Amino acid sequence: MKKRYYGHGLPGASLDELGGCLIVIEGADGSGRSTLIGTLKPWLEGQGYPVATIGIRRSTLVGEALGEAKKGNMMGRLTMGLYYATDFADQLENQVIPALRAGFVVLADRYIYTLIARERVRGVSLEWLTNLLGMAIVPDIVFYLSVSPQTLIERNLTKNGSLDYWESGMDMGLDPNLYRSFMMYQRRVRAQFIGMRDVYGFQIMNANRPTSAVAKDIQRRLKTLLTQVMPSEAAEKQEEAAAGQPREAKTQDPASGPPGTAA
Repeated sequence: MKKRYYGHGLPGASLDELGGCLIVIEGADGSGRSTLIGTLKPWLEGQGYPVATIGIRRSTLVGEALGEAKKGNMMGRLTMGLYYATDFADQLENQVIPALRAGFVVLADRYIYTLIARERVRGVSLEWLTNLLGMAIVPDIVFYLSVSPQTLIERNLTKNGSLDYWESGMDMGLDPNLYRSFMMYQRRVRAQFIGMRDVYGFQIMNANRPTSAVAKDIQRRLKTLLTQVMPSEAAEKQEEAAAGQPREAKTQDPASGPPGTAA
């Protein structure tokens, strides 16, 4: 399936030779997103697919600096948007595109949709955001983990013992009470995601359930998707299953390109 950009794309980065499959898992902190990816990665590898992962604030270029900037609780909305866009662009160029070119399945722990939702509730122009993030490759599938704000609070308090300043929207002055601000902010962010569902083709998953139940639903849908997006790999798997010789997943670094190519 031919890959395409949402907008202008990355300068000089052609998508003509890209294969693989780009899978996005979206959801708030406490939605079970990272746990789910930790389940899906070995499952996909067990199916014979090579897997690479990316996520917000994982860029080697600005990831650490972004984390430090957020600690001061003073970052402006446009500065935040530009920081996150740089983080995303760095990973897109140096991890996502090389991995897809090498035929990997890329699991994204959040994508541009989180950036859009967060900035939109802070009043940033949708036109500015879509132009800024037009470099993004259109994923093959996007799952949004929908969780009630109350459940998010319970999960975050259980895991961290507190609520995050930014994930509570405290910079927006919604309410001086952290708990109430969190509820208000998360409802607004969720509304943005629901509004983006038809535009970007999200599959909304009820993630108030145990992560294991959500994982089974997603695995079932991915089996169907992968036979369409990566048909040659699926055919190989069927042949090997019939012969009783499962194929091992690739283990090379996707950034080095396909086997037999120079870095």
